[in-house]
Amino acid sequence: MTGNDRAPSGLNWLGSFAVLCALVALWWVASNAGWVSRVFLPTPQATFASLLEGLNLSGDSGHGELLAFTRATIGRMVEGWLLASLFGVVLGAAIGVSPAVRAWIQPTLEFIRPLPASALLPLAISIFGLNPGMVLFVVAFGAMWPVLLATVHGFAAVEPRLAEVARCLQMSRAAYIWKMGLPNAMPDILAGMRLALTIALIVAVVGEMIASQSGLGQAILLAARAFRASDLFAGIVLLGLIGFASNALLAFAEKRLLRWQQP
Repeated sequence: MTGNDRAPSGLNWLGSFAVLCALVALWWVASNAGWVSRVFLPTPQATFASLLEGLNLSGDSGHGELLAFTRATIGRMVEGWLLASLFGVVLGAAIGVSPAVRAWIQPTLEFIRPLPASALLPLAISIFGLNPGMVLFVVAFGAMWPVLLATVHGFAAVEPRLAEVARCLQMSRAAYIWKMGLPNAMPDILAGMRLALTIALIVAVVGEMIASQSGLGQAILLAARAFRASDLFAGIVLLGLIGFASNALLAFAEKRLLRWQQP
């Protein structure tokens, strides 16, 4: 990376930080000036204090429930995302490697794909009951589709001459998928996995709200019902931080895994 490449990147980070500071300043003015009632919009100071108290960073041994809620949500999100990635890649490779199978299955996939995962929560509750396994199933189901469709697209876009080379070398289907198909489909798969992680977080929070499972979703819902605005905003800030950190980690991993594509 040259100095000219680093300069725009640094300017982008500086611009993003400036926008964030401007939004926080607007929030501070709106809450402290009374533009919006503090019952609904707490001050940034109160939100930060609730965040420190909930994460038990203030040193008070009587608090720290928000930290346990955060761990539960992150664990549910990661477990569902891993299951979704596993099944999405396996099924996507099986479908994408065969033009005939793609022609048969694609219409069904396009029919099921738009179904929101949260709409399946009542059905999942009736089948599995109100338990953590039910929420995990819905998280995995909702997050699987971006990975599945991205994998199908990635394998379908593999250069046809590679398949001819594989036939000439008498490679098995499994060897072709592992040595030729998967490396070429990896950019699509990783992009689908990044989107799936965001969906996993959203569905996990919605599932916690609806199914009354321990997590940030339940904490936010209880804070809203009790009109604890600072606790509500502290939970929302935590969700934003989780989403930002997880996306940044996956973007870094994607950049490292796809170094061979960079000039």
